Amino acid sequence: MADNSRPEAAADYVTAVGLIRIDHVGVAVADLDSAIEYYERVFGMRCVHVETNEEQGVREAMLQVGPASDSGCVQLLAPLSDSSTIAKFLDRSGPGVQQVAYTVADIDAACSALRERGVRLLYAVPRRGTAGSQINFVHPKDAGGVLVELVQPAAR
Repeated sequence: MADNSRPEAAADYVTAVGLIRIDHVGVAVADLDSAIEYYERVFGMRCVHVETNEEQGVREAMLQVGPASDSGCVQLLAPLSDSSTIAKFLDRSGPGVQQVAYTVADIDAACSALRERGVRLLYAVPRRGTAGSQINFVHPKDAGGVLVELVQPAAR
C-alpha cells in the first residue's frame, strides 16, 4: 500500500499503475429494463449504451451521470443465467453496488504494475468488456473487500 503521509509517494503509485479516473460504478440488478427506467426517472440519468456480454454472463447498460460525456457512468448489470457471477452476487448480497471501475491508459501495464505490488488479478490476461473495452479485476481480498475493475476503453 502507498505511503499516503507523503503526497508524492501516493502520486508516484497512481502514476505507475496508470489510473486516469473513475470509469463507472457497477450495480447488480435483477431486471435491467426496470432498473434503466428507475435510474432515468428518479435520478435523471441517460442510458447511453446497452449490450449483452455472453462471456461475462450479463446484459448491461451504461447510464451517463450529468451532462458531460466524459463523466463517470453507472453500469447496471443483470444476469443472463442463474450460474452467472452477477446472479451469484444477487443471491448472496441482493441488488446493489458490485464493483468500482477505473479507466487506465494501458491495461497490460496497469496489471503488471499491480502484480509487482503483490496484487492478485482475476484473469491472467485482460478480457473483452463493455463496448469492446479490455478489462481485468483486482481480487476483492487484495482491495479491502471491493471488487476493482480496470478498464482500457476500445480505440475510437
